[in-house]
Amino acid sequence: MILVTRILLLAILLLALHAPAARADDQPSFIRDAEVENSIRAMAAPLLRAAGLDPAAVHFHILVDPTLNAFVAGGQNEFIHTGLLLRARNASELLGVIAHETGHIAGGHLARMEGELETAQTEAIVATLLGVAAGAASGRGDAAAAATMAGQQLAMRQVLAFSRANEAAADQAGLKFLDATHQSARGMLSFMETLMGEELLVTDNQDPYVRTHPLTDDRIAFIRNWVQHSKWSNAPTRPEYDEMFGRMQAKLYAFLEPPIRTFQRYKASDTSVESRYARAIAAYRKPDLPTALKLIDGLIDQYPKDPYFEELKGQMLFENGHVAEAVGPYQRAVELLPDNALLRIELGQVEVEQGTPPLLKDAVVNLEAGVQGEPDNVEGWHLLGMAYGRQGNDALASYALAEEALLSGRPGDAAYLAGKADRLLPVKRGPIWLRIQDIESRAAEARSNGNNR
Repeated sequence: MILVTRILLLAILLLALHAPAARADDQPSFIRDAEVENSIRAMAAPLLRAAGLDPAAVHFHILVDPTLNAFVAGGQNEFIHTGLLLRARNASELLGVIAHETGHIAGGHLARMEGELETAQTEAIVATLLGVAAGAASGRGDAAAAATMAGQQLAMRQVLAFSRANEAAADQAGLKFLDATHQSARGMLSFMETLMGEELLVTDNQDPYVRTHPLTDDRIAFIRNWVQHSKWSNAPTRPEYDEMFGRMQAKLYAFLEPPIRTFQRYKASDTSVESRYARAIAAYRKPDLPTALKLIDGLIDQYPKDPYFEELKGQMLFENGHVAEAVGPYQRAVELLPDNALLRIELGQVEVEQGTPPLLKDAVVNLEAGVQGEPDNVEGWHLLGMAYGRQGNDALASYALAEEALLSGRPGDAAYLAGKADRLLPVKRGPIWLRIQDIESRAAEARSNGNNR
């Protein structure tokens, strides 16, 4: 939540005059998908290394939002809207966006922007925030605009000037990263040229990328000049990136759009991998399980070592009530990609639902590996608590559910469950016992700050 809060402060300062007021209960929605995340990480890794960053330390988050946008927040975190992933025309354009956003991280622009906001007149920031809050409470965007007009005028010049300087610096850094990895910057140029046309639109019709990443003729000219002179401008996109991009886009489209639109876009006459992949997903969502299984089985026969096709087959079967049949595909997916925490948690879920003693034992192994790889995964801790409980291990069940409660913002429940685990643990030492003490301490601190859930 802290990451969202920080980026929202910048967004409010830039957009309050034009954006409709958001509802107080609006919450960002994220996609978690092993293939999409791994594909983006694989494409980004060379750029991150060229920027002097550790790829394992940079986290990519996929926001479910049809608008075209991407941003960095809270340190080494890159957020990408599904709208950008679906509207990018090729892998090269996505690489251009990632290179630019990586330039922001490498340049420390978020930290510097926060400092710049602190130097802006306090009255202007307060006026802006109060104006937006008033507009949100009344449900009227025009109320926010009227209330913040004075504050905006005081702060906007300073913040926007700083933002434009940052954007130009991120462009230059991103172009250097592309060159250093022997990749063309044509994708960055074509993406920016497309956005440049949007600046002529009424602000409400612009994508947020245009408003939060101010474009100038100088920026476009600089990128165009770079493309004209870089010796890597005609380098073809790496074939594996094109394949990743096509599959990722097809998968997202099929899951986010109605099945009929997927069938219209990915026709039966198209026998490419991404087309069959999209149609398999659309058929399963229709629902038409026999057709979906026929399509995914065809892909598995052709690519027997692809973990994501096995994962999808397992999902199809599991969500259609064929729990026992879903175990095998998920197990094969984990065998092919054993270090992926998400796949481990998915397999653990199916094994917990099946509930036989051998599968419960395996579920604990998979879920422990899953939460070790993703210690902030609420669902993973919940499932692990269930698995421990069904094995009759109430101490560890209480511990896992205490982790879930703490992550879910329920310190009262976390304190109760951690205390129960502490009482039930036969040995008062070791890493789990120490972690229980930490949970109790953090829960007490949260409750002292007014969160009594």
